[in-house]
Amino acid sequence: MIDEEGFRANVGIILCNCDGKVFWGRRLGQDSWQFPQGGIDSGETPTEAMYRELFEETGLNRAQVEIVGHTRGWLRYRIPHYMIRRRSRPLCIGQKQRWFLLRMKCRDQEVNLRASPKPEFDHWEWVDYWMPARRVVFFKRRVYRRALHELAPLLEGRGDA
Repeated sequence: MIDEEGFRANVGIILCNCDGKVFWGRRLGQDSWQFPQGGIDSGETPTEAMYRELFEETGLNRAQVEIVGHTRGWLRYRIPHYMIRRRSRPLCIGQKQRWFLLRMKCRDQEVNLRASPKPEFDHWEWVDYWMPARRVVFFKRRVYRRALHELAPLLEGRGDA
């Protein structure tokens, strides 16, 4: 779903463990890392899309996580000009994302990157809460910082967030 301004509706997922570390996935066949994320399908709510994307990218279902919170509104980023698919209609110039903070309630061994026929990640690890905002691809850094800052107070009492 691309809006009238050219932004594709999307969800971002910050999945944390009981130590306040966050899930960091390496994109399949690349040296590029990111949080789980994905588009919102027509007729789908952001929460429904989040659970679908969570399962497709990590193999985890709603019983294995708890929603700690989500961003109040949409956070946007633009795709660099050289990456825009100019022949696509409607033209997509970036993403508008609703970010969710989840806490994993199961064991690490239950993460299954091959749950979907089209896996997104080929490796994952737990990292410090703030690290992804410095390491994600350059054009997503600002939106990562904004999501992490907005959601950090929900991990109350943790020194690493």
